[in-house]
Amino acid sequence: MEIPYIVNARKDTGLFNSKIAIWLFLASEVMLFGGFFSAYIFLRLGADYPWPERTLPVLPGLINTFVLIASSVTVVFAWAALKLRSWRQFQVYMGITIFCALLFMVLKAVEYNVKFHHQAVRLSDHSIVEGHLDYDKVDGKKIEKNRINLQLEQDATITFNLLRFHPAWVEQILEEAGNAGVRITLAADLIGEGQLLDDGKRYFKQGEPLSVDLLKSIKESYLAARGKNAEVRTEALREAWKVAKNAHPGQSDWEYSDKVSVDTEALKGRLLTEFSSASFSVDKPLALSFKPRDIKEGPNQSRLRDDTVINGKLADSPMRFENLDAIDFQYLVMKAEAKGIKPDVAIENSWLMQNSLFVREAWDWHEKEVENLRTRLIKDYGLDKNGKPKREPTHKEMYRMGWKDLKTYAEQTKDIKLSASEKIKEEFMGPNYHARGQETFPSFELPREQVAFAAKFTPAWNTYYAIYFTITGLHGLHVVGGAIVLAYYLFFGRKMYDENPEWLANRVEVGGLFWHFVDLIWIFVFPILYLM
Repeated sequence: MEIPYIVNARKDTGLFNSKIAIWLFLASEVMLFGGFFSAYIFLRLGADYPWPERTLPVLPGLINTFVLIASSVTVVFAWAALKLRSWRQFQVYMGITIFCALLFMVLKAVEYNVKFHHQAVRLSDHSIVEGHLDYDKVDGKKIEKNRINLQLEQDATITFNLLRFHPAWVEQILEEAGNAGVRITLAADLIGEGQLLDDGKRYFKQGEPLSVDLLKSIKESYLAARGKNAEVRTEALREAWKVAKNAHPGQSDWEYSDKVSVDTEALKGRLLTEFSSASFSVDKPLALSFKPRDIKEGPNQSRLRDDTVINGKLADSPMRFENLDAIDFQYLVMKAEAKGIKPDVAIENSWLMQNSLFVREAWDWHEKEVENLRTRLIKDYGLDKNGKPKREPTHKEMYRMGWKDLKTYAEQTKDIKLSASEKIKEEFMGPNYHARGQETFPSFELPREQVAFAAKFTPAWNTYYAIYFTITGLHGLHVVGGAIVLAYYLFFGRKMYDENPEWLANRVEVGGLFWHFVDLIWIFVFPILYLM
């Protein structure tokens, strides 16, 4: 049976099947993105921290806006070319559309890459610094200097979780111990199951050297013991139910369920020893080093993400920035005002102002710039009837120095300037640290005890970036999906065109409707995320 209205439209509605389908699909898409935009508004209004404003680079977003608008025009021209039965023009216009989609994703990838390599740190006093961490180059690869260093004294212990230990970290510990000439051995005897000897036991002797294979053997014994204990407990519980049932004849299970009791004392003698962890000791002092994301450090005890517990003191482990490119006191001021402390007092007593000469000098310059801005606003907008300025500097303008502010500071005080082409490049790739040098974006060292929270500019940093990556990532998937469909029509549509050009035109029209929707969503994304 032939399906009607695939090519020709219904006379009553003027629509063919696929056009009705795409409108229904786009209606669901409107609800999806409408939910995201609504959530963004409510989260921004209810944020308990300074919401990032005008944080994203405007120029790439603006170019992407015009790129998508241009592609929406060319996809219409491609459809019109099919209606006019001009295959060559269709190829040209659809090719331009696909190119615009690729250009959009390239610019978006550049923007994402900058975020994934940018470090932000919130100090314990709620000050925030941003920049790029320091690296060493080994065999052409960047090795991050930012490490958590631990110092273990003689006989200190490392306790591994037998179910979760990560072999790569065990190997790393063994490598660092081997380089230091330190032996790591089992701290106490363990008796387990899993390997039958004369008495049916498996003995792990104190002093056995640490290895991945040893941990796996201990894990097998633990799992064997736990399995046998589970059988013993199940059997004991089954017997307890039988006893309870015989003691309450004629009653349903639920009526005497609270009378079911297992003799735990008798059970103890039948249970095997279970050990879910194994402790190893070092015979000499040992220094260990881990990536910050792999460990939760403490002054005397630290824990790896696989629940390995290391009893060692936290050694000097500063966060080393190769370049510092932002100083932000907005959160500190918000917390201070909630306690009734004046912003100037809170900033003056912050760790950054007390311990960094660069921060102090840059902030003194910034405060003068804020006063100049306040004067200009009064001059341009005047005062209200109560004698108060109609316009004042924003919270961000008063309490944050971004990389552009630091650039201006260096240009005015140290005469450090770049060419116009380099400045345009910075709008896409971020600040040019090497060209501007350490005087503009200095190296910086932050003591580990001052770090309250650290993350790249990813969803982990704050709600704003979580929403940014969710919306733009989902929109990017729509761009890729739409481009694949349109590319299919371009590269594999010739046979369809030769057989029935109107059918191909209808398909391109449906694809164009989806592409217009993708453009429309970006028209909302750009001002909401980039300009506000």
